[in-house]
Amino acid sequence: MALENSPARIGKTIVICGEVNGKEDLIVDGRVEGTVSLAENRLTIGPNANVAADLTAKDVLVLGRVQGNVIASGRVELRAGCNLEGDIRALRLAVEDNAVFRGKVDLTQSVSKGTEGVVLQNSGDGTF
Repeated sequence: MALENSPARIGKTIVICGEVNGKEDLIVDGRVEGTVSLAENRLTIGPNANVAADLTAKDVLVLGRVQGNVIASGRVELRAGCNLEGDIRALRLAVEDNAVFRGKVDLTQSVSKGTEGVVLQNSGDGTF
C-alpha cells in the first residue's frame, strides 16, 4: 500500500521518451528524454538516473546524470557525484564538493519575472 505523501517514482529499468507533467513530488531513477514539468513540486534525480531533458520544478535535487536545462522557482541542489550539463535558473543554488557542473547559472529574485541575476561561470572542475 502506497503512502499518501510519498513521492511518485520512475524506477531504474523504466525509460520514458516525451513529456512528463505532474502535480506531486517525483523521484527519477531511470532514463527520461524530453521534458519534466512539476511546477509546484520537488523533483529528485536519483543516483542511478540518466536524464536527457529540460527540468522545471519548485525544487530540484540532482544526484545522478542530467543533460538539459534546469528551472526552479525555489532551490537547486547538486550533490556529490552528480553530473549536470546545462544551464540553471533558480532562486537558490547549493553545490557540494565533487559535483560536476557545466553551464551557466542565473540566480534570480523570481524565476517567472525574467530579471537578470548573478551569473556564475563554472570552470568545469566543480569550482566557480
